[in-house]
Amino acid sequence: MQAEPECIPCIQRQIIKACRFSNVNNESIDLILRQVMSSLLSMSWNKTPPEIAHVAHSILRSHIGGDPYAEIKKKSNDEALKLYYEVRKIVEESKDPLKTAIKIAIGGNIIDFGAMVEFDIRETLKNAIKSDVDESVYRSFLQDLKNSKTILYFFDNAGEIVFDKLLIEILFEYGEYYISGVVKGGPIINDATEEDLNYVGLNKYIDTIYYLSNGEVGYERNSPEVGKWIANHDLTISKGQGNYEGLSEWAGIYYLLMVKCPVVAKSIGANVGDLIFFYK
Repeated sequence: MQAEPECIPCIQRQIIKACRFSNVNNESIDLILRQVMSSLLSMSWNKTPPEIAHVAHSILRSHIGGDPYAEIKKKSNDEALKLYYEVRKIVEESKDPLKTAIKIAIGGNIIDFGAMVEFDIRETLKNAIKSDVDESVYRSFLQDLKNSKTILYFFDNAGEIVFDKLLIEILFEYGEYYISGVVKGGPIINDATEEDLNYVGLNKYIDTIYYLSNGEVGYERNSPEVGKWIANHDLTISKGQGNYEGLSEWAGIYYLLMVKCPVVAKSIGANVGDLIFFYK
């Protein structure tokens, strides 16, 4: 998905928010933001939103070092883990555990400190469970799952991955799968890294780890390497807006996400706030 003009101020807001998380003073924020704006003005915007954002966040990291979201990511993982057994029970007692686990995984996508300012994870999960999914997409997913031995799973955010873990556990009730997980090659916003997967116990289910670019380490989602990952797996699942933005040129992907901005809403043909499960 190509970036729209609205993506540029959104990226600038992300940089300011990250600076605030790191208690950067206004003078330094001014310097960082000016460098980001200068870099954005000098580059082509004929790219995906994540590609442009990586440039901005690389500048940010060169100034502040470390991970400004490290604390909030750990808190998100811990809070989601506290909910794990509660939602696990809801899934197990539901008429269709897999469908319920998909809904919960989609609801977990609300944990996004790049796009959201405030959110209520418990209320969002409650609403997600009550929501409907496209039955034709779900039937297609069941059929593809039946015919699959390898699954490629693009993870999105810390905290959210606890609910992805629950979905993957339910998937194993339908068969034995070789699962490859895709995470960021390093810190950027509150996106999940391999360290986060290990922290919530997902490493028990992941056979291979691939790395997406954080601007410095890994591959861009629209790169030939990522296309090979998709082609080499029977079933591909993508979580979140950022992965949709970067992967939408590839075919054969099941997307699970919450729509959080008008640009993505327009691209998908949905409304901001919608919980989406679709295949493209």
